[in-house]
Amino acid sequence: MKELYQELGISEPVYSYGAKVEQSLQERFAEIDETAEYNQLKVLKAMQKHRVSAECFMATNGYGYNDLGRDTLEEVYASCFGAEAALVRPQITCGTHALALALMSNLRPGDELLSPVGKPYDTLEEVIGIRPSKGSLAEYNISYRQVDLLSDGSFDYEGIRAALNEKTKLVTIQRSKGYQTRPSLSVARIRELIGFIKKIKPDVLVMVDNCYGEFVERTEPVEAGADLMVGSLIKNPGGGLAPIGGYLVGKRECIEQAACRLTSPGLGKEVGASLGVIQSFYQGLFLAPTVTAGALKSAIFAANIYEKLGFPVIPTGAEPRHDIIQAVTLRSPERLIAFCKGIQAAAPVDSHVTPEPWDMPGYDSPVIMAAGAFVQGSSIELSADGPLREPYAVYFQGGLTWYHGKLGILMSLQKLYEEGLVELA
Repeated sequence: MKELYQELGISEPVYSYGAKVEQSLQERFAEIDETAEYNQLKVLKAMQKHRVSAECFMATNGYGYNDLGRDTLEEVYASCFGAEAALVRPQITCGTHALALALMSNLRPGDELLSPVGKPYDTLEEVIGIRPSKGSLAEYNISYRQVDLLSDGSFDYEGIRAALNEKTKLVTIQRSKGYQTRPSLSVARIRELIGFIKKIKPDVLVMVDNCYGEFVERTEPVEAGADLMVGSLIKNPGGGLAPIGGYLVGKRECIEQAACRLTSPGLGKEVGASLGVIQSFYQGLFLAPTVTAGALKSAIFAANIYEKLGFPVIPTGAEPRHDIIQAVTLRSPERLIAFCKGIQAAAPVDSHVTPEPWDMPGYDSPVIMAAGAFVQGSSIELSADGPLREPYAVYFQGGLTWYHGKLGILMSLQKLYEEGLVELA
């Protein structure tokens, strides 16, 4: 085994360092496998309940009327996530599109959007209008307010109470950290926050951005009281097989609003052909719990590797996991770039290319991304990225298998070691 790793570019000191860390994680890995087993059975139960059949995999085109596979898949998603209804479509191009769809369909001019967990992910800033952009919520006279987390990462309940007002129509909760070094939110903490908000304003809608969080725990935010939950199929729930797509699950009225925005008033969910990708949606969902487990093991391995080297990591190597993202504060652009070079070098696709920082659409700083993926931009596959700005944190996620994630982390460490940017104890 060691010889094969060496053939792939992992030196003996790096291999030995990783082996010691891996040996200490067997109990954590067993717990992840138990959660994966639970979620696998949950998905299987939903598929059997709605009688998924070979006929569901047939492609439709044009209007997509009476698309059995599409309609059945949405029933499966609703059951799996504990919701009344779902919208699962290849016409939803990415996670940001899914979030924008949810917001623009359930808010009206004069309404206010509130984030009680601080600044949203960078690409949502233009959707909201924090950074001016064509078609933003701000252009439709939809205002925005946020309440930052307290310095210890806890909710500012008094600030939230003061921010809720008669105009507040929708509260958005981002489960994952995005490009921030705050804790990701557990379903239990989301339940607590929703309960507090609903007690003050029972009629407000609560939406959870669940990107990177699906199948990490045994319950999901809809089961914790969210009216709407949103995510991307090229993250956890697509299992690495979905080539495109996004989903919304939640209250039936919220989903109907979104469907009419995605297609057209009067058409709603009745149109939207599945275009031959529907089987990959089903099979990806079926594999998603075990794929997510592999990504979680990779994240925990990364946390322990870099924490022992003295780098701040969120979550820490011992903390419970609530999403698949691992943040490592590398403190210099050289380390950030070297880390991403290592992840790219471990990829099955484009391992021979070198990632470089660039001005990506939707971001306000140059971003470096490493992702030699089968599906472009798929962050359930092994990937790492980060903005070139202080504190030079890298955000690692994915790995369709634990073994690939392990190689990626060892290769990131190898690049840092080769360039003299770390010392192995």
